[in-house]
Parts: sequence; structure tokens; C-alpha cells
Amino acid sequence: MIIRKEIKDDNELYLYFNGKLIYKRWLNLGYGKVFDTHAFGKYTDYSITDFDLDKTPEMIHVKANLTLIPTENGGRKNGIGSGYRPNHIFEYQTNGQFKYAYIGDIQLDSNESIIPGETKEVLVRFLSKQPIDKYLNIGRKWWIHEGAIKIGEAEILEIEFPKIE
Repeated sequence: MIIRKEIKDDNELYLYFNGKLIYKRWLNLGYGKVFDTHAFGKYTDYSITDFDLDKTPEMIHVKANLTLIPTENGGRKNGIGSGYRPNHIFEYQTNGQFKYAYIGDIQLDSNESIIPGETKEVLVRFLSKQPIDKYLNIGRKWWIHEGAIKIGEAEILEIEFPKIE
């Protein structure tokens, strides 16, 4: 498995999975497009820190209650730990497809995990260079996906936006 990141014209981020373009993000506009949801789902298992640290944008920190769907109801077979990067979905189209998958990782206390069917308070770190602000309100719920499969739900408890200097 080979994952390659390329930034062109200081504006476009391309992710390739085994030589195939799976994701493109327009950095100055704050949105992106997934070309292969299956391969992109595999990439999201990696941590946000895999991006170049000097080019990583500020993070929006969201404290949330996260509930994983039980295995018998179609959820994961095993739990998740800190650094897990699923797709975060805030809105669906009328045909049931999600409109946009936001980038964010889930942080837990050290050596802690969440198992299917369990609810825990977590910190979710979203990249601020994506059009997510309109969805960030206390009490707002969103869905956690692995590719097209819904594996959980989260509810916003607290929000900390990056400081503008």
C-alpha cells in the first residue's frame, strides 16, 4: 500500500493511493472532493500528523459525546483508540449519499478506547481549512462513517476555534 501526498501550485492537495488519485482539496477554498470512497476510507486510518507539520493548518477542537453503533446493528467489530480518523458527516443528500466528508481525528485519554455500543466524551480535532463552521453549534449531532458505512454518532458539547493573531 503506497499513499502519496502532493501539493501543486501551493493551492491544491492531491492524495494518491497505489498511484490512483483518491482525493483532491483546494486549500485556499477550503473544500475537497473524494474520487474513491473505499480507498479514501483506508487513508483515513492514518493520523492528521502524517501531513507536513509546517503546512498543517490550525485545528478546531470539539468536545463531544461519541456513541459507536453496536456490532449487531451494523457497527464495527472492535473498538477505536486515540488518533482514529473516520469520515465526519454533517449532512446527507436526498438520495442518502453524504454531501461532504470532513477531516478530523478523535482523541481519547491515553490507553483508552471506545467499544461498539459504548458512549464516551472525546475530543475531535477538525482541520480549520474546511467549510465546517456552519455546522459547529453546541448540541449539533453528526455521524461517524468508515467510507459509506455509518459506525457512530456524536453530539457537540463544547467548541474551541483557533486563535486569530
